[in-house]
Amino acid sequence: MAGRIALVGGDEFGPSCREMDIELLRATGKSNPRLLVIPTASEHNAVLASNNGVTHFLDLGADAAPLLVTTADEANDEALVSQVDSADIVYFTGGNPAKLFDEIKDSLLLQKIKELLQRDAILAGSSAGAMVMGSWMRFRKWSETLGIVPGIVALPHHERSKPEETSEELASSGHADLWALGIDGATGCLSGPDGWTVLGGGKVTVYKNGKWQSYAAGETFNLS
Repeated sequence: MAGRIALVGGDEFGPSCREMDIELLRATGKSNPRLLVIPTASEHNAVLASNNGVTHFLDLGADAAPLLVTTADEANDEALVSQVDSADIVYFTGGNPAKLFDEIKDSLLLQKIKELLQRDAILAGSSAGAMVMGSWMRFRKWSETLGIVPGIVALPHHERSKPEETSEELASSGHADLWALGIDGATGCLSGPDGWTVLGGGKVTVYKNGKWQSYAAGETFNLS
């Protein structure tokens, strides 16, 4: 995978995300990186969801703008999604992961996202945005998803969970062999050449085959 992936556990764009998102912008190597906020997962007010992200990242020094893709038709609108071609970061908000998956699967937007990763830009997603990036997601039921990061499942808002119970659920569902990343709110992990680095104030708990280990900000883990 040439590009980098940032998986965030939710509670995006709040004050508690400030230091994490400064690190995310810094990872681009640019002083004024171009960032697009995509609110496809939002069920109620996509404009508000994207504007919250734009305001947040403008305040942190990014050249931020909304990319209002809310339907499958919009995800295949070349004039609209061609904005991804010049982005340094594309950030998917939280919301309903099933809606996000249904609207962007097999779309021109998804193709543009894959091209973005090939040029070493950053694809970020919070909560629902993180969930659709793995091979599987747990939302009402277990289902396959985009597989941008193969072999993983992202478990957002993990501060609400107990590791013992999560490990048991992964085993009983037949997914203990996946790398499951339990990501706390206002916390993320960013992939890079040396593995995944934890950003933010919480922890990322990594599960596989009945075992788990938690990592705090600045710590790195590998999925191998």
